Amino acid sequence: MLIITCPHCGPRPELEFRYGGEAHIARPADPSTLTDEEWGAFLYQRANPRGLHAERWRHVAGCGRFFNALRDTQSDFFAATYPAGTPRPDTDASGVKESGR
Repeated sequence: MLIITCPHCGPRPELEFRYGGEAHIARPADPSTLTDEEWGAFLYQRANPRGLHAERWRHVAGCGRFFNALRDTQSDFFAATYPAGTPRPDTDASGVKESGR
């Protein structure tokens, strides 16, 4: 079973979490000024990289809070988890919370 480290609760089994999409998406300052194409791109076009990817997750069976994670999409390894609203950490820096299989 995959173990994910919630930055608020600590390591927990994957069944307690739900994926919430790509992290660090800049929301439009004034959505009413967007064209239909721009609005559609904002809502539906997301990166789908192979390798390390910043994602939003929610600890639904625990604290209920959203947080961000750096996950390798090829191996499913969580390189880091960090609170929502904080910048993406450097994965080589000390103090990065890690989790994995």
